[in-house]
Amino acid sequence: MFFKKKKDNSDIDMNNLPQHIGVIMDGNGRWAKKRGLPRSAGHKAGAESLKKIVTEANNMGVKYITVYAFSTENWKRPKSEVDYLMNLLMDYLINAEKTLAGENVRIRAIGSRKELSEEMQEQIKKTEKLTSDRTGIVMNIALNYGGREELINAAKQLCKRAAAGELDPDELREKDIDDNLYTAGQPEVDLLIRTSGEQRLSNFMLWQVSYAEMVFVNKLWPDFKPADLHECIRIYQGRGRRFGGI
Repeated sequence: MFFKKKKDNSDIDMNNLPQHIGVIMDGNGRWAKKRGLPRSAGHKAGAESLKKIVTEANNMGVKYITVYAFSTENWKRPKSEVDYLMNLLMDYLINAEKTLAGENVRIRAIGSRKELSEEMQEQIKKTEKLTSDRTGIVMNIALNYGGREELINAAKQLCKRAAAGELDPDELREKDIDDNLYTAGQPEVDLLIRTSGEQRLSNFMLWQVSYAEMVFVNKLWPDFKPADLHECIRIYQGRGRRFGGI
């Protein structure tokens, strides 16, 4: 959908904000292609949009935002693009203190770290530690992340507990799954935003978006502005969330 421009966000109910927003940042490559630029230019522009959106979400009072930065399927892309994305993500993590200076953002990386370079794994630890005392929005960077892989990982942990006699399989509850996800301790996603007009989950947070309100935007991610975030939240607030009830 395309949005009508509004001058401000005074009509947004700040007492009814989504606690957790998930974002599938789609369209960087197409943005670059439309301008005759290399795909890397699109990813760089997308990183600038990310900074603006996270800053605005934090200023509004959103508690959590999870952004889909690199999926388990993205390894299939050309090596040159994968290498560029990894370098871009590394730079983002290294410069997080400067990039988000004064923004009170806590950064966490979610996903499997086994396939990442040792340098990347060490930088993730440094950045998470550096921002661990921040009290503002928690930004989950979904890096080498796949929803199915996350559920398999959770199942493995629960199987180990059952084998050790610590868990009765017949007593398994949803909370046991929640507690073994990468987002353990965080609320489920309330609002899921996907840019570029595509309307699918692409293996993103399959468990956590079970009752999320979904908004699909016909804008490429580098063109997504804070005003677009406001409109997504307006749409969220205009929907009736019944969670299976009446």
